[in-house]
Amino acid sequence: TRAPVPVEITDVPGDRLPEPVEAAAYYLIAEAVTNVAKHAQASHVSVSVRRDDGRVVVDVVDDGVGGADADSGSGLHGLADRVEALHGRLHIDSPRGGGTRIEAQIPVD
Repeated sequence: TRAPVPVEITDVPGDRLPEPVEAAAYYLIAEAVTNVAKHAQASHVSVSVRRDDGRVVVDVVDDGVGGADADSGSGLHGLADRVEALHGRLHIDSPRGGGTRIEAQIPVD
């Protein structure tokens, strides 16, 4: 409710995640929404956290200007490190003019 851009939560798991995975998901979402507010010029963000075949999938999607790049020294590189520390993967799809999708896949037991 405090985000400067409307955020829609489209999916959440029915039960708590393992603490390290839950913390990583929280920080990923917080950083992604902060980046949207600072850089994306978006009018909407959607967030989804769901279990899928032994992993948690976190999606943050905006309708902004795109152009996000984890290799540019931004906070996205730190998010990738956090996800990879849990043996997960972070994928960023952010074509210029086409919005941004950040997806993390983190294994859970």
